[in-house]
Amino acid sequence: MSKPVVAIVGRPNVGKSTIFNRIVGERVSIVEDIPGITRDRLYSAADWLTHEFNIIDTGGIEIGDEPFLEQIRQQAEIAIQEADVIIFLTNGREGVTAADEQVAKILYKTKKPVVLAINKIDNPDMRSMIYDFYSLGFGEPFPISGSHGLGLGDLLDEVAKNFPEQEEELYPENVIKFSLIGRPNVGKSSLVNAFLGDERVIVSEIAGTTRDAIDTQYEFEDQPYVIIDTAGMRKKGKVYETTEKYSVLRALRAIERSDVVLVVLNGEEGIQEQDKKIAGYAHEAGKAVIIVVNKWDAVEKDEKTMNKTTKLIRSHFLFLDYAPIIFVSAKTKQRVHSLLPVINRVSENHAMRVTSSILNEVIEDSVARNPAPTDKGRRLRIYYATQVAIKPPTFVVFVNEPEIMHFSYERFLENRIRESFDFEGTPIRLITRART
Repeated sequence: MSKPVVAIVGRPNVGKSTIFNRIVGERVSIVEDIPGITRDRLYSAADWLTHEFNIIDTGGIEIGDEPFLEQIRQQAEIAIQEADVIIFLTNGREGVTAADEQVAKILYKTKKPVVLAINKIDNPDMRSMIYDFYSLGFGEPFPISGSHGLGLGDLLDEVAKNFPEQEEELYPENVIKFSLIGRPNVGKSSLVNAFLGDERVIVSEIAGTTRDAIDTQYEFEDQPYVIIDTAGMRKKGKVYETTEKYSVLRALRAIERSDVVLVVLNGEEGIQEQDKKIAGYAHEAGKAVIIVVNKWDAVEKDEKTMNKTTKLIRSHFLFLDYAPIIFVSAKTKQRVHSLLPVINRVSENHAMRVTSSILNEVIEDSVARNPAPTDKGRRLRIYYATQVAIKPPTFVVFVNEPEIMHFSYERFLENRIRESFDFEGTPIRLITRART
């Protein structure tokens, strides 16, 4: 089920990135401490009360040498195309400008809800400055302060009121949904065709042929699947065509709907920085992951090449140490048949439940082998653990003082759980809580 999408639109220097960072809060650095992940911060997950959504900072879009107003126009039009709700951000200290009016004219064309926010209203005495903004024609303006975090609650309440109703899941529970993500021209569409045995998806050597996510229903040995092909994700600043700008967002929507994500690499080109950024989206979303090295037929190799490449991938994708690596060729269909059994296995692991009694035996044995750490004379005491969720498997560990739980010991417990149960292909989450 896809989350609603919110876009922050406005002329430069009104504080779009500041508001974006305020709304996403700590999520903006959710994986900074995990080796191997780097991320563009144009998109992020966010939540407000009971609502989860994705948010876009159009201020992060670079449009090369385009004229000033043309940049504003393109950013706004991308937001109109992709967002469910638009936050139109202005600067209260500068009043209504010609550029604000230009953005307003573009936003008039959309049938999507627009919420007008007036930034830099840092104290109540400045509220009288907002009345001129009624002239923009978007109803009541919401005064906010990005630097102080004032007024964001009221703004987000209004944004949430305009979220579309969530669509029901289209497919039965026994269907395994998997998506293919990766840079353009790594062979995702060719892999889909290799699965299906015919040319259902357009395949082209021109990078970026696939513009949107495409669902294909498929059945093999009585197991139904839905294959979600996605537009290739391009590096920010390298592509200037409007529809390409948000292929990443479309891929994020596909990831959200997937049980399993195939991160497709180009065996000919080797690992690029963008590959790690793309894989980071699947990891953050908590999906089962398989790393697929395509175009392996075109690689000059000897008996050691596969082992060397596996070690290289492991060193670059440290955060995906749980993901199996499969070498295939969509062109010759080499090993493509081996993917479905792996997809089945990691999908089962992603939805696995562990009984509390067996889980606690593993935890007790782990603590006996490697006693819990101490901090300033206080020793961490682990009382019990229980699984609270699947997809991904999520465990709560109840302790005396959560702040003593060092991340290295948490990692040790995670590894012991992995050793004891088959969680290949899926991330697992550990949450430490105080026992009440």
